[in-house]
Amino acid sequence: MGKITDALKKAAEERMQKADDTLRIQEQDKIVIQKMEGSRIDSRLITYFDPKAVIAEQYKILTTNILSLNKAKPPKVIVVTSSVHSEGKTVTTLNLAVTMSQALNKPKILVIDADLRKGRMNKYLGVEAKEGLSDLLQGTVEMDKVLFKIDIENLTFMANGSIPENPAELLASDKMRRLIAGLRAQFDFVIIDTPPVIAVTDPGIVGAISDGVLLVVQAGRTQRGIVRRATELLQQAHAKVLGPVLTNIEYFLPEYIYRYL
Repeated sequence: MGKITDALKKAAEERMQKADDTLRIQEQDKIVIQKMEGSRIDSRLITYFDPKAVIAEQYKILTTNILSLNKAKPPKVIVVTSSVHSEGKTVTTLNLAVTMSQALNKPKILVIDADLRKGRMNKYLGVEAKEGLSDLLQGTVEMDKVLFKIDIENLTFMANGSIPENPAELLASDKMRRLIAGLRAQFDFVIIDTPPVIAVTDPGIVGAISDGVLLVVQAGRTQRGIVRRATELLQQAHAKVLGPVLTNIEYFLPEYIYRYL
């Protein structure tokens, strides 16, 4: 009877090891990334279509500010969230990623759609990526099935995947922690788009295992009290708030600035 028990235990351990190997990414491993053809990128990704536009310059300033927070050890895993819906967090995430990928040293960047409830990254990129983070964490797919590129060589994406019944539990799992730890070794920067923090606990969970959180705030819409509450929720989850990112700002630029740009 003891031999049967030992055999069953060994088989179970081998299954667990195989599942862990799906998530574990070592330095020497070569990640297989599929190329998405015929993507129709949303016009709001201005940094992709016009890197010299005035708005694109603002994303360059944002990138500089992030990297200047700690020049010796800049944040490598960055979470992007908002207080409530429709503040522009996904557009901000993608524009920031494109801007960072345009640096002279061509850093390897991964963007993860960790909004397992209503992720919209696929929509903005104009692609059909049905498998993603949720499927990876549930062990139904392997890493090479969830990573894809468009036409920016050093920029990789991971979609949100199928909608699970337990998104918060998946994001809080040991598998998610191991995944992020492995991705740190493979990419220079990992940018993670998450749902609004007041609506769900997901941003705080992911923020706690990241190097910092950017809080997107829509100017003229989001009230100060709501932003304050969002910040409190992130801090209570032990997530480091890097600062706010204001969207929907209208301001006057003198003519000489336009001539310079």
